[in-house]
Amino acid sequence: MNLTHVLKKDRRVLLCLGCASLLLAIANPDLKAQTPVAQIPGNRGNRNAGAQNPVVEIPGITAQGYHIMGPATPADFPTWLAGMKAWRTEYLKKIGYSDAEYRRPELLWTQSSFMQPQMMVEDRYFYDPVAGKYTVDRYLDDLAKRYGGIDAVLIWPVYPNSGIDNRNQFDDFRDLPGGIAGIRQMVADFHKRGVRVLFPYMPWDQQGSRKESQEHYDVLAENLAVVGADGVNGDTMNVVPRTFRIASDKTGHPLAFEPERLGVDEGLAYNNLNWGQATVPAGQSGGGPAGGGGGVGRGGPNSVPMVAKFKWAEPHHMTNISDRWQRDKNVDMQYAFFNGIGMETWENVWGIWNEITPRDSEVIRRVGKIDRQFAKLLVSAEWEPHTPAVLQYGIYASKWPDVHQTLWTIINRNEFDVSGKQMCVPYSANSRYFDLWHGVELKPDIQGETATLSFGIEGNGYGAVLASDLASSAADLREFLGAMNVLARARLDSYSRERKFLTQQLVAIPPTKPVKSPPEGMVLISAGLFDFQVKGIEIEGSNEVGVDVQYPWENSPRREHRSTLSIKSFYIDKSPVTNAEFKRFIDATKYRPKDDHNFLKDWQNATYPGGWENKPVTWVSLEDARAYAAWAGKRLPHEWEWQYAAGSADGRTYPWGNDWDAQAVPEPDKGNDLRAPDNVDAHPHGASPYGVLDLVGNVWQWTDEYLDEHTRAGILRGGSYYQPQGSRWYFPQAYRLTEHGKLLLMAPSKDRAGTLGFRCVKDAS
Repeated sequence: MNLTHVLKKDRRVLLCLGCASLLLAIANPDLKAQTPVAQIPGNRGNRNAGAQNPVVEIPGITAQGYHIMGPATPADFPTWLAGMKAWRTEYLKKIGYSDAEYRRPELLWTQSSFMQPQMMVEDRYFYDPVAGKYTVDRYLDDLAKRYGGIDAVLIWPVYPNSGIDNRNQFDDFRDLPGGIAGIRQMVADFHKRGVRVLFPYMPWDQQGSRKESQEHYDVLAENLAVVGADGVNGDTMNVVPRTFRIASDKTGHPLAFEPERLGVDEGLAYNNLNWGQATVPAGQSGGGPAGGGGGVGRGGPNSVPMVAKFKWAEPHHMTNISDRWQRDKNVDMQYAFFNGIGMETWENVWGIWNEITPRDSEVIRRVGKIDRQFAKLLVSAEWEPHTPAVLQYGIYASKWPDVHQTLWTIINRNEFDVSGKQMCVPYSANSRYFDLWHGVELKPDIQGETATLSFGIEGNGYGAVLASDLASSAADLREFLGAMNVLARARLDSYSRERKFLTQQLVAIPPTKPVKSPPEGMVLISAGLFDFQVKGIEIEGSNEVGVDVQYPWENSPRREHRSTLSIKSFYIDKSPVTNAEFKRFIDATKYRPKDDHNFLKDWQNATYPGGWENKPVTWVSLEDARAYAAWAGKRLPHEWEWQYAAGSADGRTYPWGNDWDAQAVPEPDKGNDLRAPDNVDAHPHGASPYGVLDLVGNVWQWTDEYLDEHTRAGILRGGSYYQPQGSRWYFPQAYRLTEHGKLLLMAPSKDRAGTLGFRCVKDAS
């Protein structure tokens, strides 16, 4: 199609170009048109495929990473749009594109999967460990109430707990409460509510953990087929390779694939979704070329939104913008609405609550309703981003036409309200026009072949207009307009933008009956003042409010902690509880937990392996450890008691001193098959000044539990001998006395680990 044809075809739209260009020129008289050249990266730096970077050079089209810049001025729109279409044709040709995967009936759901949170399995709204059941309805009801609900969910059972022992990602999946049968029912519960289910795949979890007997893509496909899941998120991946597509199809239960960022152009053909986790090097400001900005299609007021590259290349492709630590979601939401794509509505970030603010929640509610109602229009092959129909400065729109209806999605980049004449569109005598955002019908000002539409758009807000010749018979449209009209009675700016963190509570540890003389196997720790210093070793989260834990004397959770404590005298086990000691408890009480999956996993026939009597017991949950302690007339230590007994009062780095001593700890296990821990008395050089053994480097040890509305976490001390290799994402060690580990808690079956034991304390009189 040549430019002359484009101009003729769009002659009715061009009737409005003069007034739009005039308004822009008045607002920015120094603006000049430019004709940059596109250099569009494909898979440069990708770790998962070796495809070449297709470079498409079209005058007037500039790409930056995953995005394409808009026209320099509205007057440049026809030339720019012709260039965009030419770029798309050449780009698809260069990557050998086929749209077969987008035509598959089993995968059509991806094209309307607009709102998709990543959900930690440890979220307390998702599972009730006391009742021992998944609470899918509670989880979904909360999201529906706060921001209108979701279309899909990414269920996350792995990082940040992965690597505490040698279990791999598939073990983490199978260890979910109820096993495969329980997961299958949980997935079915989501499906009953119309929500699709994805699980993650970690390519980095191949070297350091237990090896599978099959290829990972086959294991993944078979597991997810059995439970009826719908898709896979490729964590850290630039593309989910074709081998996964082939493996999935072999099962007869095809999955949709969603890389974290689509960095391999050829992957567009078989990755129906992706996260929009990529930054724009520079935004377009003021309707012209490059300006300030950062993040996904970001920019300040009046910045010109970018066009999503993969959505333009294949309108049926779904991107969910993911910016998990961002507190103000509006810039991302505007980019998504303009491009007809979705959001990763992620709030529980590795157990750190980053709640979507009430104002952003209301945006998601209203945008989501529009997206779902008009999902079929938002895959229009005739999509026109930056349509010149808009009349006012700082207002940008995308046009989504089909035979009988046309939708415009509109954003206001100005910080102030804009009202009055907003759009000049082609007029049809059969059409009626609707302001979808406010839920009202518009009365157009008709001048020949054009209709001018007037309505208001809130500052930094949204608008949507529908032209339809089906409106008179569309009962569902009337119902939709009524619902939107009710929502629109409250302005977006009437909702708070404040981000609130969740306060945490320390789970109480009841004191024991005080004793005067040392119980057998215990050491007296005398009372004293303690300069307690500790920090969490979480891989992500910086030192933002909400990270790590909140001690009773603090007013918020944070990573770094310091306080002077008055420690009362107590007795502490000289070494961690051994297999022999735990067996005496089992024999005396016949204890068997209700949730017994993984309980004493390395025992057989109700006893430990030969020669293991003096090794620390592992594969015990926090609940199991508490049950033992109660039977023994003891309790678990508070974290500061554990650290005080380790000799930290004099500021030492390790129980034995300030320098690392390899003889004081077990030899690290860096293999795939987890060996047994060392005997608890094997390293006397590692004793603290009080003579307490095996504090660091053999097995992690349970101490305190903290909880907030959404997450429970156990504080682990001492680190372990197991050091998985090959990735920085594995659960990090905390050998220093001023460090602790934070294990997210879901259910005993999943919380138990092969490197996690405990020791007890008893209060002294």
